[in-house]
Amino acid sequence: MSGRDAGPGAGALKIPRIFWVFWTARTLSWTGTGISGVVLPVLIYDRTGSPALTTLLAAAEAVPYLVLGLPAGAVADRFGRRWLMVGCDLGCAALMGSIPLAWALGGLSTGLVLLAALGAATAFVFFDAASFGAVPALAGREHVVSAVSGLSAASAVTSMIAPAVAGGLLAVLAPAQAVIVDAASYLVSAAALASIRRPFGRPDTAGRPRLAWSDMLEGARFLWRQPLLRAMTLLAGTPVSVTGGAGVGLIVIYAVRALGLARTDPRIGLLYSAGAAGSVAAALALPRARRWLRAGRLTLLFLSLDAATLAWVALAPGFAVALAALACWQFCYSMVTINGITLRQQLTPDRLQSRVNTTARMLGWGGYPFGALIGGGLAEVLPVRVTLLVMCAPAAAAAAAGLRSPLRRAPAPVPAAPAPATGR
Repeated sequence: MSGRDAGPGAGALKIPRIFWVFWTARTLSWTGTGISGVVLPVLIYDRTGSPALTTLLAAAEAVPYLVLGLPAGAVADRFGRRWLMVGCDLGCAALMGSIPLAWALGGLSTGLVLLAALGAATAFVFFDAASFGAVPALAGREHVVSAVSGLSAASAVTSMIAPAVAGGLLAVLAPAQAVIVDAASYLVSAAALASIRRPFGRPDTAGRPRLAWSDMLEGARFLWRQPLLRAMTLLAGTPVSVTGGAGVGLIVIYAVRALGLARTDPRIGLLYSAGAAGSVAAALALPRARRWLRAGRLTLLFLSLDAATLAWVALAPGFAVALAALACWQFCYSMVTINGITLRQQLTPDRLQSRVNTTARMLGWGGYPFGALIGGGLAEVLPVRVTLLVMCAPAAAAAAAGLRSPLRRAPAPVPAAPAPATGR
């Protein structure tokens, strides 16, 4: 076998048409979520002026994965993924809709905003678990690299456009009012997903009648037995998410304290957009990069660059340089994360897709709330630039450790056999 990873050579145009309905639903939802991703931190910081409470929002959005990742993966593998996703979308629409409603009635509180964000993040765990299994089922395992890259590109494009839209909305609306766009996007996504008639994968009916711990842990066992996936999850996933949690959680504080912007300056949205532009570039570059570098070495390379580019963000002398630095940092961060997702979906049997990917996401995102909380706490007593430099350490340490791991030595992996086709 050659040094390159075994993988599909087919382009995105050969992916079944039904997958693009799924892609459209996800894109619409990401647009609304991208707006809230800027508006909610601005809302919290404008109400409280506290870096700790602002970064607590980022932590609240990641903590549910730590608690519910294992059962969510088992539920998604055992039961209907489509209706699980539709139900989660409807629940998120109600939660996000509660914020502008409470504001209009004069009863909005910081606690309500945090609880709504926590509830939506909880629903996302189950939605995400089902989505992991749905992608190879709808696109075909031979098209996973193109499908994941297409989804990642859509997510990144919406993340680039939505913050700029959010900045414009903040110039004319109260932050709480803008959240209604997110609620509406969830409703449209639910309708689109409900319209798909092709199965979102085959439920795992070989297990016990009831969910048991052994079912939930089966994904973890699979990850542990795969040396490359194990190293990618433990060395790349968790450390890079600690660094990422601090970097993303501190953007608003960084904009105000390091770059001198006002708390509701529309240019804050451009900082998020710059990061999203880097993610778009990563999603588009990944298929070609995987043809030239093995997955493990690709992760090791960009794990190293992740720490270096976040240091550049910390040291950026002005707004224009900060935009470029954030784009480069998110490019490196996204190359690590998207590469990991793609490899897991290629190597994992269909019946374990949700469990394996939610377990990996749980371990990866496990560092995100800690990074956000640590970064917010440090920013209370240290300059935000110094805080960002300190938070480069986890990714740098992981890159150093990775030099002696399977990330560097593993041969090209062989993708799992596709599941038998079902439905139309």
